[in-house]
Amino acid sequence: MTNSTIVVMGDRAEYAPPAPERPNLRLGQLSLIAVTLFTFAFLYVPIIVLILFSFNSARTGAVWQGFTLSWYQRLLGNEALLTAAGRSLIIGIVSTAGSVVIGTLTALAMEREHFRAKAVWDGLLYMPVIIPEIVSGVSLLLFFAAGGIERGLLTLVVSHIAFSMPFVYLTVRARLADFDRSIEEAAQDLGADEAKTFWLITLPLLMPGIVSGALLAFTLSIDDFIISFFVTGKGWNTLPIYIWSQLKQGVTPEINAISAVLLLFSVSVIALSLLLQRRRN
Repeated sequence: MTNSTIVVMGDRAEYAPPAPERPNLRLGQLSLIAVTLFTFAFLYVPIIVLILFSFNSARTGAVWQGFTLSWYQRLLGNEALLTAAGRSLIIGIVSTAGSVVIGTLTALAMEREHFRAKAVWDGLLYMPVIIPEIVSGVSLLLFFAAGGIERGLLTLVVSHIAFSMPFVYLTVRARLADFDRSIEEAAQDLGADEAKTFWLITLPLLMPGIVSGALLAFTLSIDDFIISFFVTGKGWNTLPIYIWSQLKQGVTPEINAISAVLLLFSVSVIALSLLLQRRRN
C-alpha cells in the first residue's frame, strides 16, 4: 500500500500522487508465496492422500469408491500386525530407557568435566546423527557378525540405543548450557551431598530436556526401518518391516490405515515433545 503526500510551496499546497509500486518487488513476493505453497504441497499432499484412501472401500485403493472404516477394524483382528506392533513397542521402550540413561550421563560428563581431546569426543557423539542410516545398518551388521552375536531382540535394542542416544545427548546438553550451577552450590552449602543434590536439584531441572529427548528417541525407534532391517533376526520383525513386507503385495487400504495410525502416533509424540519444550522455555 502506497501513501500520497502533500507538498507545501509558499502559501499553497499541492497534492502529490502516490508513487507506483515497483513491479519487481511485487513479483518477488508472489514468487516467494508460490514456492512456499508448492513446498508445503509437495510435503503434505501425499500424506493427506494416504490418510484419505485409508477410508476407501475399494480393495485396490487406486480409485475412490466410498467411505468405510472396515480397514481399521481389520487392523484390530490382524494378529501378525499386532505382534509386530508389540515387538516395536518393547524395543522402543527398552532402547529409550537405555538411551536416556546413557545420553543424560554423557551430557553431564561432557558439559562439566574437562579432559584431553574433549572436542574430538564431542564430534564423535554427533556422528550417528549425520551418518546415513544404511551405513550405520551395515556397520552394525558386520559388528554383530564379527562378534558371533545372534540377531534378534538384543541386536535390535543395542542398535536402536546406538542411533537414538545422540539425540537424547544433544537435547540434555542444550538444557545444561543454560543451567545455573549456583542452585546446586546452594543445596550443598545447606548440607546436601552430591547424590542428594543430583536427585533433588539437578535431575528435576533437567527433566524437561530428558523427557523431550526420550520422546524423540522413542519416535525414532518406532519408525526406524533401515537399521532394523539389517540387524533383525528371525521372528523379530518390527512394525515398519511388517509394513514393507506387505507392500510386496501392492498398496492396499489396509497398508494406508497402518501408515495413518503410525503417522498419528508419531505426530502425537512429537507434539508432546514440543509442548514440553515450550513449557521449559
